[in-house]
Amino acid sequence: MKINQAEELAGITKKNIRFYEEQGLIRPGRDPGNGYREYTLSDVEQLKRVKLLRSLDVPCDKIREMTEGKLSLKKCMEDQEIFLKHRQDDMKRMQDMCAEISSGASGFNELKTDVYFETMKKFEEGGAQFMNANRTDVSRSRRGAIIAAAVFLAIMAAYVIIILWGNSQDPLPVPVLIVILLIPAAVAAGVIIALRQRMKEIKGGELDDARKY
Repeated sequence: MKINQAEELAGITKKNIRFYEEQGLIRPGRDPGNGYREYTLSDVEQLKRVKLLRSLDVPCDKIREMTEGKLSLKKCMEDQEIFLKHRQDDMKRMQDMCAEISSGASGFNELKTDVYFETMKKFEEGGAQFMNANRTDVSRSRRGAIIAAAVFLAIMAAYVIIILWGNSQDPLPVPVLIVILLIPAAVAAGVIIALRQRMKEIKGGELDDARKY
């Protein structure tokens, strides 16, 4: 079967399926005639197993170790249970700290950050993990860059439409029209290049989003 069928049967997007292939969690065969991937019902069941374990936040490398026979399912689940218990404890610590801040600070400007950072540091030295602000803010940076680029490109598109409409009313010499149209086209190309570069910069400062798949 093709990837569209595998996607439907497994309830996993094509993007995730390809990612799992890259991670070595599934190895579909290929049609010798055209080289396209051919998925079997066994592959679909494998995808479902991966989906279930990823829903329990089991890392891809752990799943790969199980598929390679290097890790038993029992050991993996026992380790994951411990990990989730620790995370539950971390969430309780954050909940307690929120309650403490709520009762101790009268306003935002009165929030004594050093005291709480010191408390968090002690917890982290004991193995606790708090939210990574840099990581969560990355998605916002990416979204802002895309929106800004989209707005600018829309303005350039409107500019081109106005030029073409004006030209239909009062035609310009062809060379002049070409030069005028090349200007917004060059600007738009520059915006797209800058956006791609910005995406690379943002990605370079974050954890791989694919780990969430």
